[in-house]
Amino acid sequence: MGTTGRGAPSHSPTADREIVISRIIDAPRELVFEAFTDVRHLSGWWGPEGFTTTTRAFEFRVGGAWDFVMHGPDGTDYQEWITWTELAPPERIAMLHGETRDDPNAFESVLTFEPEGTSTRIEMHTTFPTKEQRDEAVEKYHAIEAGRQTLGNLAAYVTENLRKGAED
Repeated sequence: MGTTGRGAPSHSPTADREIVISRIIDAPRELVFEAFTDVRHLSGWWGPEGFTTTTRAFEFRVGGAWDFVMHGPDGTDYQEWITWTELAPPERIAMLHGETRDDPNAFESVLTFEPEGTSTRIEMHTTFPTKEQRDEAVEKYHAIEAGRQTLGNLAAYVTENLRKGAED
């Protein structure tokens, strides 16, 4: 797993606003990508450990949205909104993620799915509007660890559910 932290390379003009997390998942990229295309799958793995997700609306298409609530293990509810801005199956997903449709503090995430032998390397590249928002996400919401846990949940879900079903 790689993560861009405070010591991110300075060659990128947005490096101080980014978080990059990657993971190898033991499944073909079509299956890993599929985990993002169906709300049944997303609800099975989305979020850090101990969180659950309730979807209010879901339309997986460019311009479509996923309106949902993440329920924290402490009982806190987090209103969430994702608008899909680019879909290139099974290689890439780009999205704008905030609390509401027009959230001025929404951040951009690009997920890439690269074959690596029989496995898939998924990379989640997130860019925040400001360095301060990125730092707040890291410090207050533990965004790096939460991202790692989310990709870990995705890996477990894909290998235990989707891959098993594809092999049957």
